[in-house]
Amino acid sequence: MTSAPDRLLRRLEWKVIRRLDGRLQGAYRTVFRGTGIDFAALRPYTPEDDVRHIDWNVTARLDEPHVRQYTEDRDLTAWLVLDQSASMRFGPVEHGKDSVLSELAVCLARLFTHGGNRVGAILYDNGIQRVIPARTGRNHVLHLAQEITKPLAPGPKNSATTDLDAMLRLAWATVRRRSLIFVISDFISDADWEPALTRLSLRHEVVAIRVVDPMELDLPDLGLVLIEDSETGEQLLADTSDPLFQQRLRAQVEARETAVTSAMRRSGATTHTVGTHEDLTDALVGMVQHSKRRRA
Repeated sequence: MTSAPDRLLRRLEWKVIRRLDGRLQGAYRTVFRGTGIDFAALRPYTPEDDVRHIDWNVTARLDEPHVRQYTEDRDLTAWLVLDQSASMRFGPVEHGKDSVLSELAVCLARLFTHGGNRVGAILYDNGIQRVIPARTGRNHVLHLAQEITKPLAPGPKNSATTDLDAMLRLAWATVRRRSLIFVISDFISDADWEPALTRLSLRHEVVAIRVVDPMELDLPDLGLVLIEDSETGEQLLADTSDPLFQQRLRAQVEARETAVTSAMRRSGATTHTVGTHEDLTDALVGMVQHSKRRRA
């Protein structure tokens, strides 16, 4: 009998791999940048470049910043840093934020191991952290799928949201070799996670994927409802039909969105936002196309 992770992987292979094969050009296993030591060429500096690659002698001679390009290694190690906190369990059971995270993570693992690259994962909640070493192969992807979709034991609620700063510091301590790191989260946290994400981006190529649900951005008029914070357990009786409540809520949402977007941009990571209502294939193709434009 086929296991649940195997069924998930087969479904994702059919929905994503088969459809992506016809939409990506060439060997997409190296669409994202790897590492290398062989010098290839010089070109003018752009804001997206790593400052460590600036050739200061050429910059001084031409009075314009130039960076050194290197031949990329064919092998690539990718890491999935996954936020599995309570806030990620928001949304419909069949297609909530946690479901999108699981499908997205397994798709990325399948895409990279398909080209022989290694993929590891860091699964993080405030009270539970699991590190899956980077390996390749179909059996490893099945193992990843099983671990990612495994229900977590409910932990005690406390007065704090997810400590994303601790999650990113764990990634920094775990991933020593320069790698491609995908951080998948809703980036809802009281802790200041920007410095940790910035430091991670200085060593690795970091792709920060923010998963959001439309209900988080625009709460519809549902009348009198009891709202509970899934992480802290705090409850609030709110009249969603009250114009003043809606006005204050929109102001807080706008302030939060501005702060998160600004912090992600300043960190130097490549950022994407995926809604729970979006088609996963389109989202993945958009990420790959964005990476191709950066390389060009």
